[in-house]
Amino acid sequence: MEIRSMQQNIHPGEGSGQSSNIAGRRTLFGKYEMQRFLGRGNFAKVFKATNITTGESVAVKVMKKEQLMKTEGLAEHVEREIAVMHRIKHPNVVELKEVMATKSKIFFVMEYVRGGELFAKVEKGKLDEDLARRYFQQLISAIDYCHSRGVSHRDLKPENLLLDENGNLKISDFGLSALPGQRWNDGLLHTQCGTPAYVAPEVLRKKGYDGAKADIWSCGVILFVLLSGYLPFLHENLMKMYVKIFKADYKIPNWISKDARDLISRLLVVDTKRRISIPEIMENRWFKVGLTRPVAIPAAFPEEEGERGSSSSASAPHSPPFFNAFDLISSMSSGFDLSNLFEEKKKPGSMFTAKCGVPVIMSKLETVAKQSNFRVVSDDDYKVKIQGKAEGRKGVLAVTAEVFEVAPEVAVVEFSKRSGDTLEYDKFCEKDVKPALKDVVWTWQGESSDDECRKL
Repeated sequence: MEIRSMQQNIHPGEGSGQSSNIAGRRTLFGKYEMQRFLGRGNFAKVFKATNITTGESVAVKVMKKEQLMKTEGLAEHVEREIAVMHRIKHPNVVELKEVMATKSKIFFVMEYVRGGELFAKVEKGKLDEDLARRYFQQLISAIDYCHSRGVSHRDLKPENLLLDENGNLKISDFGLSALPGQRWNDGLLHTQCGTPAYVAPEVLRKKGYDGAKADIWSCGVILFVLLSGYLPFLHENLMKMYVKIFKADYKIPNWISKDARDLISRLLVVDTKRRISIPEIMENRWFKVGLTRPVAIPAAFPEEEGERGSSSSASAPHSPPFFNAFDLISSMSSGFDLSNLFEEKKKPGSMFTAKCGVPVIMSKLETVAKQSNFRVVSDDDYKVKIQGKAEGRKGVLAVTAEVFEVAPEVAVVEFSKRSGDTLEYDKFCEKDVKPALKDVVWTWQGESSDDECRKL
């Protein structure tokens, strides 16, 4: 079967762990007992380890900062993967448990998935239809959850689908995924990425695309591969393969059931307006056979369309969302702030720790908006949405400021750009926001000393 020859994988950086010895055991930060070597990517080594406290098996992916900085785009790839995986908690997505870092290395501590890649099964030939359906059901459940959190995977393929010891599917490798902030003013994504044999035709056209709809196309290719044992658009010549993709030129083998063929034909549709949606997939007759719906684990920050927000299950109706200690350390500490590890890519501070209560902060944010000639669009759920009154280089600048409570008199405020030009947003943060909030700010992201971080 000629599938792997068409793959273009991207792997994060390479390096060895910062270890110590406790009672003769090699440990990582005194927390994980390092065990056997699992594998090596282009830029990473992966080890099996055990949490010393809980006994849980984990996989530790180790990367060197130096290697990340030498490879164009790789630092951004790693930052994006961390940001995405941290917001997604679902039974069919590989869990990122924590990220640790030194000045020279980054350590991903992830769920240990024992069963290997789904590709290994497909490489041996087509799957039984019931088994293929089960995997496809789990894939759609996970992708639906990702899309509800504003995340498009953009590189779905059997190599990025792992199987646990119970045969359950787990999506991995979110390094090419997209968040809402990556959309242009037209609301679409424009970066061409993914694996050629699985990529949607609209991604190849350079005219912008909906990441969620592109994922659905890739799911259609995966379903075809699971049921047939080969790729629908495979061709030795890459350009001729693209032509086949643009025309949806494929033939479904006769051994696939009529209902499954009908579903594939609705997934692999070039016209995105006619392509089947996830709610429609979930109501499809073939898809619903034997369906059991997994319950997604709430993310640390429940989000809508990629924005952090409050949830009735996560916080009381009239209290701000609680900011997890891991995120506080990761975001604010100069020792663990990942943006500081990529010094050449440092961005202006968009998050600060406040030294006062939430009501004072909310009032201050509204004052900043008025002083900057912005209007407050909405103020609810401890989220202030403000918008400029004049057109900028890329439309009207709109900014969201959200408050997360750490303790009764300590909170974290995060700014994010909703629309408009990035340079105008950076200028707004530096020239308007920072001076106006100086009397309530404890420290801005990336500006705290090591001693201050330890106190946190």
